[in-house]
Amino acid sequence: MQTKYAIVKQAIKSKILDGTYEPHAKIPSESVMMKQFDVSRHTVRLAIGELVNEGWLYREQGAGTFCADRSKHQLQQNGMQNKNIAIVTTYISDYIFPSIIRGAEAFLSEHGYNVSLFNTDNNHEKEREYLERIITTGFDGAIIEPTKSASANPNINYYLNLERLQIPYIMINAYYDALEPFRVLVDDERGAFLQTEHLIQQGHRDIVGFFKTDDMQGTLRMKGYLKAHRENKVPINPKHIVTYKTEEKQHKPIHELEVLLDQADAKPTGLVCYNDELAIKLLDVLRARDMKVPQDMSIIGFDNSNLAELSEVKLTSVEHPKAELGRAAGKLIIDLIESKHGKGSGKTIDSVVFPTELVTRHSTQTIGVNRLEKI
Repeated sequence: MQTKYAIVKQAIKSKILDGTYEPHAKIPSESVMMKQFDVSRHTVRLAIGELVNEGWLYREQGAGTFCADRSKHQLQQNGMQNKNIAIVTTYISDYIFPSIIRGAEAFLSEHGYNVSLFNTDNNHEKEREYLERIITTGFDGAIIEPTKSASANPNINYYLNLERLQIPYIMINAYYDALEPFRVLVDDERGAFLQTEHLIQQGHRDIVGFFKTDDMQGTLRMKGYLKAHRENKVPINPKHIVTYKTEEKQHKPIHELEVLLDQADAKPTGLVCYNDELAIKLLDVLRARDMKVPQDMSIIGFDNSNLAELSEVKLTSVEHPKAELGRAAGKLIIDLIESKHGKGSGKTIDSVVFPTELVTRHSTQTIGVNRLEKI
């Protein structure tokens, strides 16, 4: 358990790191901090004293305590080019993330860079912690998968401070729109369009879409789902759009599918899934009801992960470049670092968006095929 002075110290330090306290700006008085943190004057003085000794703050006699300008120190540190890159992802060991990370690590290693991995679990507090570490530890650059990228982010100031300190960063899989960063992405909207249109072309009309909408990928995939319906002039049933958040991903989609399967009319014949991981979970629901795929229900995933091939029913899925995306991210961050140091002048640096394609297997079929065979 942290001591009171350590809590106060960390709070002040965080406000320096996110840019709330700018260089040479006066910080709040001891009295204000005593009220803010409900601590004694001695506790506040202890916290401030340590930050002064560590070079985060400085005192002026009779004027107060001020935020030190650490930008010159940081720029000098970065100028040495330690060849260290931070990779921050929402998950490290799950699903397709190991392949993405391996691709980035391989490319960076080939070019002499060391990699440090950080896992946020799609949690803003962890993201803040790692951004603070990137700012204070002297990384040359960072590859970041943003946390809950479709939601308002409380850590935007940290990214602005990275820019002020000239620490290059890029985003992968999604990005914070307000920042307009360099990024490496998959065309999520087009991918979901292909998922949905594939089922429509097979005669399906009651198609349920499952989308995790606190991440940008989910909102774009829902957009592709809607666009495929409109362009093919297929009416959209609002009850067939299931949205969920990261904290709900283990139970809400399953519950919503159970409800839809129990309804008397407009029962779904096809499922468009946010990713292969979800598709596998929904396959378990269908199996528990003795429903066969694709005879009783067509189901389609996204990411063309190992799960698509290893499942009992081989999943039709949208391709995701995975390792190739990681390598592209590694190349982009190195290009930005070299550009900062005056290398590769005249070289055009752009974000990367990978096109999507559908990989068809055995989990989808034209509606009514089995009934026709029986006749």
